Amino acid sequence: MNDTTNWQIPKWPFLVGGVLLLVFGFVIVNHSPLPGHWAFLATGCVVLGAALSVIPYLLDYRAMGKALEVNALGAIADKIQNLEKLAAQISSATNHWTAAEESIRGQAEKTTVAAKAIADRMTNEVIEFSDFMKKMNDTEKASLKLEVEKLRRGEVEWLQVLVTILDHVYALHTAAARSGDAKFTTPVTNFQNACRDVSRRLGLVPFVVAAGEPFNAEHQKAVDGQVPAAGAVVAETVGCGYTFQGQPLRPALVRLRDAAAPAKPHGEKAPAASSAPVKKAAEKPSDKPVEKTAAPAPAEAGDEFALESPG
Repeated sequence: MNDTTNWQIPKWPFLVGGVLLLVFGFVIVNHSPLPGHWAFLATGCVVLGAALSVIPYLLDYRAMGKALEVNALGAIADKIQNLEKLAAQISSATNHWTAAEESIRGQAEKTTVAAKAIADRMTNEVIEFSDFMKKMNDTEKASLKLEVEKLRRGEVEWLQVLVTILDHVYALHTAAARSGDAKFTTPVTNFQNACRDVSRRLGLVPFVVAAGEPFNAEHQKAVDGQVPAAGAVVAETVGCGYTFQGQPLRPALVRLRDAAAPAKPHGEKAPAASSAPVKKAAEKPSDKPVEKTAAPAPAEAGDEFALESPG
């Protein structure tokens, strides 16, 4: 704020004029012989001198008031300038905030677009990976199916080979038993037992129907292929039956006893004169299963030694 003393008016001219008017009025009052116009003149001089003495103080007061108003207006102008600066700063901050918001919005949009692109790419990769895994699974399933089929075919082949070998061993054992030579029968029996023990380890179990047992159509089959009458009795086993892992593989091929023929006592031996024809008759049925089981191909219709499916 400016100093108010610089606005003071010099008072001495007014004071000198007032004093002179007072002195002039006093002189008029003292030297005037009669009151009248001179009295009014003296009074006017006194009043004018007093007013003249007061005028500089009034002017000084008015000047001081003007100075105060000017100083107040200057302070207000300074404040207004500060407000303008503040408004400019607020406007600048608003502009910066708007620019930052636009930049952030642009970055957010770019980030959203990039995230969406990454999500789409990940989705496509997941779909491609799923398709790849599905193709691999299908390929692996096809390979496993092919291997299983190969194993099935191999199993059928080695079962046919093993059954053929056991049939030949049984035919050999039957021939040795009918020969009546113990030196030849004992080694062949041991050999057959050893072969059957090996086949049992693989799950293939041969079985023979004892003579005199009743005919069972589920596990036995007649040589002629016909269904016998009720009460038929087994005379002898021509070919072994087999089970594989507990499942029936092939029924036993048996020859039935003639109902008109009397049953032979157990342990009765045939006469020596008829030993040759018996041997010949025994060789005939034993050759039949050996010949038909030798081929690994699937058996044709009517084959007595056809293998059933192990599965």
